[in-house]
Amino acid sequence: MSIQLAIAGAAGRMGRALIAAAGDDAGLQLVGGSEQAGSPSLGSDLGLLAGGEALGVFCVDSPLAAAKTAQVWIDFTTPAASLAALSALKATSVKAIVLGTTGFEPAQEAQIAEAAQHFCIVRSGNFSLGINLLMGLVKQAAERLGPDWDIEIFEAHHRRKVDAPSGTALMLGGAAAQGRGVSHTEVAAYDRHGVTAARKAGEIGYAVARGGGIIGEHEVMFANEDEVIRFSHSALNRAIFAKGALAAARWAAGQNPGLYAMSDVLGL
Repeated sequence: MSIQLAIAGAAGRMGRALIAAAGDDAGLQLVGGSEQAGSPSLGSDLGLLAGGEALGVFCVDSPLAAAKTAQVWIDFTTPAASLAALSALKATSVKAIVLGTTGFEPAQEAQIAEAAQHFCIVRSGNFSLGINLLMGLVKQAAERLGPDWDIEIFEAHHRRKVDAPSGTALMLGGAAAQGRGVSHTEVAAYDRHGVTAARKAGEIGYAVARGGGIIGEHEVMFANEDEVIRFSHSALNRAIFAKGALAAARWAAGQNPGLYAMSDVLGL
């Protein structure tokens, strides 16, 4: 029996990629999709929105309406929209949520943790297999390389991305900090504008670029006085994120409430 799926932000770049990918998956049935009030896409057939054939499922302006019969909700929108949906979905049949939204403030994390008491939530800043494998490599490198190795993270995305550093960059930094057995919050360095001071020992630095239509570029650099090691990943299309999110949806549909990562889905 197919897992019934609803998608938030159905008319967005990720929403359209998810609709297209779901149409190719016999184990999933798309039953709903939502957009914000006032969107010109409201009332549109979801299949046509994604550039495919009509599905007879239409874009609505409410998570409640979109998820009326859904088992899994996939959300790549904004922190405010995602949190509103988490609250509203408690009144629906949804049992699992795939959360790809990034940019949450620390104060908002408690709301996600509370929602995980009601839903199985698979949360990630990046659902690609490559990035999740890269996180393991970065953690291992940070464990093995000594404190004389500096860690710097570079990321680039399209001009429309509003949060910085990216959720993926922060995931990679978190993996490096975990490998070193330190708190990421205490060692992360986000701002080096102007001449302030020499690089602090043990910090993890971030550099961000925004421009054009870059889907996602990430690099983690380990450098000491003698050599440099670089781990990098380039996203060539959004299908990698959609495929990963749908794999998470299939996995989450059979899990108990709780907060999970993509590493749980992949068994890493």
